Amino acid sequence: MPAISIFFGIIIRMFYNEHEPAHFHAEYQGQRAKFDLTGRMMVGTISSKTARRLIRQWTKAHETELRANWQRMKAGKPLEMIEPLR
Repeated sequence: MPAISIFFGIIIRMFYNEHEPAHFHAEYQGQRAKFDLTGRMMVGTISSKTARRLIRQWTKAHETELRANWQRMKAGKPLEMIEPLR
C-alpha cells in the first residue's frame, strides 16, 4: 500500500489491483476513508472537518496526477509521489 503523499498528518495511498471507480485512500489519526478523484468521501470515516477539507483541496490541486497514478496502477507501473499541501 504505497503512500503517494503525506501532509499535515494525512497519509494518501493508492493500492494495486484496485477496482473502478478511480479512487485513493486517506488516513488521519487512525481513521481511514476512500475518496474519489474529485475529493468526495465514498466509504469510511475521517471525522475531522479540517482534514476532509484539506484532502478535498489537495485532490483538486492534483487531480491530473491522481488520474495518471490510477492509470499507472492499472498498467502495473510504479506510482509517483504527489506534492503535499504546504
